[in-house]
Amino acid sequence: MRRTLLILGAILLASFGISYAKPNSTQEKPGSTEPKITPEDAAKKNPVTPTPEGLAEARKLFGYNCAMCHGKGGDGKGDLVADMKLELRDWRDASSLEKMTDGELFWIISSGKGKMPGEGERTAEKVRWNFVSLVRSFAKKGAGEKAKSESSQN
Repeated sequence: MRRTLLILGAILLASFGISYAKPNSTQEKPGSTEPKITPEDAAKKNPVTPTPEGLAEARKLFGYNCAMCHGKGGDGKGDLVADMKLELRDWRDASSLEKMTDGELFWIISSGKGKMPGEGERTAEKVRWNFVSLVRSFAKKGAGEKAKSESSQN
């Protein structure tokens, strides 16, 4: 039993050491060599037609991987925003995304940006395109909720 605990402790300690020793290329740094989006990537169109099943899968993964920063409803006010000193867009506001192409959103989701790690290899391409549709849907919901709240005030 002691030997098992000793081995598990050593593995855990080694994994922490490796994670701190290996620089994370998605962190913003002055003079960063962070990968840049190409015009071809920015011009990509979403090849995945949104379906309730696809959006449900994206929403589930968003809850696990993204909501802690981006907020459950995409408002940019997740639990970690203040702790990490982040300023995130409120995706419920359509103007926050109107100048971004689907290709740009897909690239950011795949590659990461700033302190956000990319989904890249750990998430299937189809799911990443569903993330794009999900992010776009927050603005549609937000516009509807904003109209409801304005009409209820009148």
